[in-house]
Amino acid sequence: MPQELTWNDSEEIGIQLQEKYPDIDPLTVRFTDLHRYVIELPGFVDDRSKSNESKLEAIQMAWYEEYKDAAS
Repeated sequence: MPQELTWNDSEEIGIQLQEKYPDIDPLTVRFTDLHRYVIELPGFVDDRSKSNESKLEAIQMAWYEEYKDAAS
């Protein structure tokens, strides 16, 4: 069973997004699409309306760190 994820799990969400979308540069993803990607992850259990710009930005930056690591 997948780990339960909430909006506060930016590091783990970033890792999972990198695994699911390895060819996407996270800095090119609109927040509306990022929101959809997150709520579609297996194990995501949080209220979809509890996201905000700062949480999405933290997720995007965590994903970007994973993206950069994978490229090097």
